[in-house]
This record gives sequence, C-alpha cells and structure tokens, in this order.
Amino acid sequence: MHRRPFLQKISLLGTSLMTLPFISYGKMDFPKATRLKFITASDGHFGQPNTDFETSHSQLIEAINKEENVDFVVFNGDLIHDDPKWMPEVKKVYDRLPVPYYTTRGNHDRVSDQVWQQTWGRPDNFGWISKENHGIILSSSSNEKGEYLCADTGFLKSKLESYKDLSHVFLFVHISQNDWTRHGIACEEMLDLIASYPNLRATFHGHDHDVDGIMLYKKKPFLWSGHFGGSWGNPFPCYRVCEVGEDGKAITYLKTVKDGTILNGNNL
Repeated sequence: MHRRPFLQKISLLGTSLMTLPFISYGKMDFPKATRLKFITASDGHFGQPNTDFETSHSQLIEAINKEENVDFVVFNGDLIHDDPKWMPEVKKVYDRLPVPYYTTRGNHDRVSDQVWQQTWGRPDNFGWISKENHGIILSSSSNEKGEYLCADTGFLKSKLESYKDLSHVFLFVHISQNDWTRHGIACEEMLDLIASYPNLRATFHGHDHDVDGIMLYKKKPFLWSGHFGGSWGNPFPCYRVCEVGEDGKAITYLKTVKDGTILNGNNL
C-alpha cells in the first residue's frame, strides 16, 4: 500500500490526543424516535495477568444496564486473554446482561472453532436481521493461533447480497482491515467489498486500544471503541452506542464506562 496518497482519503477523529472531558465533532443529529439501539464494546481481555479484569467487566455490565431501550450488545473481540479456560468464565459475566449479546473473535480469543461454537452457540462468522430491516454481520479476523487475518470475503459477500434490500447493515470485525492503524492489516479486497454496498452504514472495529474515533474509506465509516479492559491504551475505558431512527437517520457516539460522558459522536 502506498500510505501517503491513501491517507489523503482518511478522516481520523478521536479523543486519544484530547484532554477535554466532553468532545464532539459537529452536531449529532439524534433521531426523534429510535427504532434500533445497540452497544458495542471491545477488548475486555478477561483473565489477563496483573489486571483487575473482573472489576473492569463488572463496571461495563453496570454501565450497559443503565442504558435504556438497548436491543443488543456486541462484544467485538479479545473477549479473553489467550487461555481458553477463561472463555466459559467471561460468558458468565456477559450472561448478566438482560438483553441479547453477540461476540466476535479477536486475536487473543485462542480457542478452537469447536469450543467457540459450544460456548456461544454460533460460528465466529455469523449474521442476523434485527427488527425486520437491519442486517447485522459478525466477521472473524483471527483463529486459534491468534493470527491477524483478512476477513472471509466469501462469507461477507454472501451476507451482503442477502441483506442488500435492507435499509441498514452494520458490520463488526475485531481487527482493522487496513493498515491505517499500528495494529491493522492490509485487506483491500475486503475494503472494496464493503464500499460496494450502499446500505452498509458502518463497520465497527476493536483491537487498537488507543483508537476510538472514525476513519473513512471511499466515504464508508470505520469506527473504533477504544477498550474497556486490558493493560494498555486510552486511559478512559469506554463503549460505543449506535441508534437508528424511525426516519432512517443513524448516529453513533462513544461513552465512558465510568460516568457515561459522551467523548465523541458521528452521524452515519
């Protein structure tokens, strides 16, 4: 990839280099009547040595449970920290949520496909339709070895085709499919596939604990959520909310786990 020309196409908005307690980029156009509301959080790293992973998870669950009218939650990768013994343990924590939740595989989720299926009751590439007109796609970007992988374009193409008549589609993939962050990988075929579907409104990433803003590729938004666990990254554990209105408007905004402060937001 020729990085310099490509970077001219990117808009990077984040709070990593900011110091203000409330930061917003433009006016967020909140829907008057919300039809769909979901939350995504990433990089809890349950079981990582020398971290208070139990507290960070409990605090996130408490924060999510304070949110109103949430339809579902997506934990976007690095659910655990390497050791497979933690996978059933983190599931017990997620089960404290009163709403449906879903998971994507990250590079630290080093379990076999069989264990993943047994634990979560679905494969690591999965999709469903929420509230009749919203397609949700979960795409794996790693494996039992913890390798950084381009997502399965065959799977994604099949889902995008089946959802092409829906009003909104949202994609979740742990590892950035472009090397525009320190820990991303170059997957141009994946990016171009995403860009070719007008109703794919946003792609959500984890993995980069120190990135919590938005980047654009061919006008398509790619968003990060920082982290809520682990031993490094931004100093404010956070999660991301997305709302879709009855009028079709969609917005997303990043909130701190500690007190729900909105750090940044974007119209989609």
